[in-house]
Amino acid sequence: MTMTDPIADMLTRIRNANLAMHDEVHMPSSKMKKAIADVLRREGYIADYSVHGEGGPSQVLTIDLKYSPERERVITELRRVSKSGRRVYTKADKVPRVKGGLGIAVLSTSKGLMTDQDARRRRLGGEVLCFVW
Repeated sequence: MTMTDPIADMLTRIRNANLAMHDEVHMPSSKMKKAIADVLRREGYIADYSVHGEGGPSQVLTIDLKYSPERERVITELRRVSKSGRRVYTKADKVPRVKGGLGIAVLSTSKGLMTDQDARRRRLGGEVLCFVW
């Protein structure tokens, strides 16, 4: 079976592992998934990520989930915005705010993946991939 939306699959795997309080989650790797993981790490939603295996489709992306010292979840929700059936794009002056600035939107811009805050600062629009808070 081929996967129609690998990013939605990635977010679902993270969401499920987070709800089950797992320390890490594994998934097939891609450049886009690594870029999303990098944004999540920079913004403090995950502890770290790593890629294992030799090149090509056999690479595995491992994401180390992050919890507070009291084992409370750092990620409350992950929501896919732009889906394969309905792409969602935004202009630079209309970049959405997530939970009044408490969460982040991950955007795919001409300058790579970045948060809504970075996109506003650089005055870039793009495809709204997901919301995280």
